[in-house]
Amino acid sequence: MKAYLSKRIIGAIPLLVLVTFLAFILINLRTSDPAEIALRVNQITPTDEMVQSMREELGLNQPFLVRYKNWIVDSFNGEFGTSYVNNKPVLEELRQAIPPTLQLAAATLAIIVIFSMSIGILCSVFENRWQDRFLRGIVFVLAAMPSFWIGLLLMWYFSVHLGLLPTSGMEGPTSIILPAVTLSLTFLSTYVRLIRNNMVQNKHENFVLYAKVRGLKQSTITWKIFTNSIQSSLTAFGMSVPRLIAGTVVVENIFAWPGIGRLCVKAIFNSDVPVIQAYIFMMAVLFIVCNLIVDILIVLIDPRLRREAK
Repeated sequence: MKAYLSKRIIGAIPLLVLVTFLAFILINLRTSDPAEIALRVNQITPTDEMVQSMREELGLNQPFLVRYKNWIVDSFNGEFGTSYVNNKPVLEELRQAIPPTLQLAAATLAIIVIFSMSIGILCSVFENRWQDRFLRGIVFVLAAMPSFWIGLLLMWYFSVHLGLLPTSGMEGPTSIILPAVTLSLTFLSTYVRLIRNNMVQNKHENFVLYAKVRGLKQSTITWKIFTNSIQSSLTAFGMSVPRLIAGTVVVENIFAWPGIGRLCVKAIFNSDVPVIQAYIFMMAVLFIVCNLIVDILIVLIDPRLRREAK
């Protein structure tokens, strides 16, 4: 098992380097000069001398590979540079933006787990009956709608029409309901379908026939089918965490949620390169680490994979 862990961790390093290197190339393909942008956002008229001075200050005169090496080394040390817009350390801005995003992702994940399991089990129990088709139809229709459109509809009905919930911002515990529901609908159909199909497949396994012969209650048999089906869904649920955090960009901007997605969009509009690079680095690390954790958990849970890993 130790050899498997070492192999997976070592294998993740080249992937991280590749992702960050490609992202660094794309950012540097921009036609606009970061030094000139840094001067303009600080209300300074750029002259040739000032642009040259700023390029030296930002280290933009160095060769491309040297700049990439310095950036990746500094990023691993938590040094993401200074924002071009407000001259604050990028790390400080990230520290302020990450907690709201984590709160939103946690609330969304809770909604996804509760509703996808409940609806998935119901669809499996009523397989191919009208209840199964009705529930799947509603979930799929909602999932097919763009998240910004659902967010606007929910905002209009619950905030403007009924006056029950805040329209935007973090004005209290209820502020998280609308953005979390909007974000969860994007993922819900995938997990409902996954759980439902796995349970339908497991209903025909020998352990279910054996349980029926033993005279177990239907609720007990359904629970056994569910526990045997959930393992294959762990990978998808595990990868939901980075997808939720990275996917909050649209929803955070609709509901003015002060998270990392809103910070990233603001940085893109202002061409704030250090913030954009820090966001890409964090997302790459998050996806790779979560994928690694899920793979290890699956190996620990499944004895067949555990034997192969030895």
